[in-house]
Amino acid sequence: MADARTEAMAEIRRALAELALDWSESEPGLFLVTLPGTRKLRTECALAVGRYQLGIRAFVARNPDQDHEVVYRRLLERNLKLSAVAFSVDADGDIHLTGGLPLAGVTAAEIDRVLGIVADTADSMFNIILELGFADSIRREWAWRRSRGESTANLAAFRHLDPAADRERRS
Repeated sequence: MADARTEAMAEIRRALAELALDWSESEPGLFLVTLPGTRKLRTECALAVGRYQLGIRAFVARNPDQDHEVVYRRLLERNLKLSAVAFSVDADGDIHLTGGLPLAGVTAAEIDRVLGIVADTADSMFNIILELGFADSIRREWAWRRSRGESTANLAAFRHLDPAADRERRS
């Protein structure tokens, strides 16, 4: 009979094939999965089959430029509503979703559920993280693009941070 690690790897391969996601297995037991989104267009998620558990790690955003306490508090509050994963911060201050499952709990349905949680959480929190942690950068980006006649289409979610709109509201 196959060991738990081998069974978990087979179950993950089966689940990823059924979900029709872009994925690769860079080495036996290390799966790199690309999860699509709408706000965060894609989230890279690693599934690492260890001796006793499946590790889950997804990059969400880089270290905020400002208001770290506000950003981290919001993430910790969101952690109260999560299962299987939680927000964490690495040594560089970059924001990740991390978690783990016992190998015995690795089923196609559970992989689908966990990847859904990762994708939904990264996507739903992305603009909030950007707004709280990068507001000054977004304002500068609005100004820079306007000064060069560049498109501002992908800044639409942050219209309220547009310095030109702010001046119009004040006049």
